[in-house]
Amino acid sequence: MARKSLISPAATLFLFFLVVLLSSPAVHAGHDYRDALRKSIMFFEGQRSGKLPPDQRLRWRRDSALRDGSSAGVDLSGGYYDAGDNVKFGFPMAFTTTMLSWSVIDFGRTMGPELRNAVAAVRWGTDYLLKATAVPGVVFVQVGDAYSDHNCWERPEDMDTLRSVYKIDRAHPGSDVAGETAAALAAASIVFRKRDPAYSRRLLDRATRVFAFANRYRGAYSSSLYHAVCPFYCDFNGYQDELLWGAAWLHKASRKRVYREYIVKNEVVLRAGDTINEFGWDNKHAGINVLISKEVLMGKAEYFESFKQNADEFICSILPGISHPQVQYSRGGLLVKTGGSNMQHVTSLSFLLLAYSNYLSHARKVVPCGQLTASPSLLRQVAKRQVDYILGDNPLGMSYMVGYGQRFPRRIHHRGSSVPSVSAHPARIGCKEGSRYFLSPNPNPNLLVGAVVGGPNVTDAFPDSRPYFVQSEPTTYINAPLVGLLGYFSTHSSWR
Repeated sequence: MARKSLISPAATLFLFFLVVLLSSPAVHAGHDYRDALRKSIMFFEGQRSGKLPPDQRLRWRRDSALRDGSSAGVDLSGGYYDAGDNVKFGFPMAFTTTMLSWSVIDFGRTMGPELRNAVAAVRWGTDYLLKATAVPGVVFVQVGDAYSDHNCWERPEDMDTLRSVYKIDRAHPGSDVAGETAAALAAASIVFRKRDPAYSRRLLDRATRVFAFANRYRGAYSSSLYHAVCPFYCDFNGYQDELLWGAAWLHKASRKRVYREYIVKNEVVLRAGDTINEFGWDNKHAGINVLISKEVLMGKAEYFESFKQNADEFICSILPGISHPQVQYSRGGLLVKTGGSNMQHVTSLSFLLLAYSNYLSHARKVVPCGQLTASPSLLRQVAKRQVDYILGDNPLGMSYMVGYGQRFPRRIHHRGSSVPSVSAHPARIGCKEGSRYFLSPNPNPNLLVGAVVGGPNVTDAFPDSRPYFVQSEPTTYINAPLVGLLGYFSTHSSWR
């Protein structure tokens, strides 16, 4: 009689996927994580809007959009262009700033000399968010008409498209973007707590005010500003998660009981346990649970125990071999979720894996996944495998970070990178004149160092072509979590 296996089918599948994912020879290839970290931060200098500082490292960029906000009688110069266009979308910019801050908070101590540049990237974001929230009861959430902008292919220095200003207020609420903005300001206040105490207090005071506005005047900004923000950065997930996310960061930054009580009281009402394997500019659920769980694991907050249970479920839902049906892994080992710009999922979810692994390690805990156990070491391995895939350990042998490695995307979907620079072509290049550069088969003339593109699909295929924007366009919210990941692995590069 055949013996009954002591390993369950689920455990067998889990182990098989881990062998495929983690024991490939490519996984053992060495990477210069410090160089990748430097470049991942430098990318944000290429996305800067406004008056550029003297220490700007990407020299092919010049000042742009200096009069942003003037049509509304405010100064909204500065901030970041979100991706390959010239619009300043407040929702993803705020999330980018939150994740840059979290990267510095959790992994800044391992960034070495790049910590200074990472902090500067945070401040470029918060300086703008302070301008966008300067008027009480108002948050300016977008500069630039996206339809006008997307109808042109021109570098930001030549921009002549509509720089329309869009805002939320008491009559036109936007709890999602306001909640995320509050989170960004609160998280950044922790970054600057010792570096610049006065600036830190200003950030926290503003975060408190913006959160109160978001909570009191509830609604989704895509309802108030549908024709401006949709389909570009519609809030498909609702504003409830951003309220919890903002409260979580305010609790972490201020330690005030009112935010703890808010979180406990609203956990069910604001659906903390929903869509636990989602995390990005639109959906904060997994991030909320991981962030709050740190206090539980430190033995300081039993009243948040349910958030730790949600975080454990999140971990189990994305591990290879036992992941939720919404999470796939390509044959080459890349985490894949449906929707555009897959690398945003890769970097944000991997960041949470790494952050949670550190919280677990300090508490000497593991994650129970049915009959299996996920150790902190395993979580780090899965996160590291995703980072290594981005840097070139993949079937195409291609780095998906511009300027890193010998082979990387040369025709990224990015206006400033693909159109000749002002120094190379001083004469203005108009709206439609840039189309020939968009359609050109030639590599981009300006290297947007550190940009990570949307990346390959589930078959590990990648078209290095501008028109395929889902795969060839970089975004700030792809890079922001990656800064933290690279910060960790740049010091723990020999870690196994």
